[in-house]
Amino acid sequence: MKKYNIQNYLRYKADVKTSIANLEGKFWDEYTNDELIVKFLPLVENLARKFSTSDQASGVLSINDLIQCGSEGLIKAVHKIDWSIMDESKDVEKTLKSFLSKRIKGAIRRRIDMARGNIRIPEHKLNEIRKNPKDKAAVQMFFNSIFLSIDINQENEDAENFAYQIPDDSEPYNIQLMNVYLKSLMQKHLDTKEYEVLRLSYGLDCDKHSAKEIASLLDIKGTRYYVTVSEIKKKAVQTLIDNVDHTQVLDYL
Repeated sequence: MKKYNIQNYLRYKADVKTSIANLEGKFWDEYTNDELIVKFLPLVENLARKFSTSDQASGVLSINDLIQCGSEGLIKAVHKIDWSIMDESKDVEKTLKSFLSKRIKGAIRRRIDMARGNIRIPEHKLNEIRKNPKDKAAVQMFFNSIFLSIDINQENEDAENFAYQIPDDSEPYNIQLMNVYLKSLMQKHLDTKEYEVLRLSYGLDCDKHSAKEIASLLDIKGTRYYVTVSEIKKKAVQTLIDNVDHTQVLDYL
C-alpha cells in the first residue's frame, strides 16, 4: 500500500495557493500555458481526492501519486486546447474545466489500471447492454468490449485518448476474476486450439504471446501463420458470442 505523506501534501497546497494568487485579475487570453496549468491545479486535486476515496485507488496509489499523474494529464491537455473552440464558448472557464477534467480523469484511471492490472468495460457500453438484456447484441458487445479492453496498448497515447474521451464512471473489473470467468466460458464452448489461441493472445493467465510464438507453441505451420492465428482468434470470439447466453453476461455484470 502506498503511504500518505502529509508534509509533502501540505507543502504542495501552500505552493499552489501562492501561485494562483499571483494570477488574479488576468483574462483567459492573457494566460500562458504554464499559468493555465497552475490555475487548474486545484481541479487536479479535487479529482484526485475523489479517486483516493474510491475502491479503484484504495491501497494502490496515495493522494500524492494521484495528484502527480493527474497533473501530468493536465499538462498534456493544456497543450491540446483548441482556442478557436474556447473563443466561441459563452463560459470559457466551464468549457475549459470540462475539457481538462476528462483528460485528468483519464490519466488517473490509466495509472490506477496499470498499478492494479485491471480492465474495464466502459459505462456507456454497459448501459447499452442493460437496455437490451435479451438481445444477442448484448453478448456481442460484452465480448468485444472485454477483448478490446485487454488488447489496448497502454503505451499508445492515441488509443488511450480515444478510450477515455467518453465519461466513464464504471468500476474496473479485477483481471484475475475476469480471467477465471472468461476461461470458464472458453473451456465450455471452444475446442482446444481455439482456447489456447485466445488464452495466449490475450495473456489470460500468462504473458501475452505474439502470433509467431503462438504458432510455434501450437505447431501451426506455414509462412502465413499470423493469418491462421488471427482467423482462429476471430472464430473463437465469434463462437463465444454465438453460444453464450445473455443471462450469463448479465449475471456477471
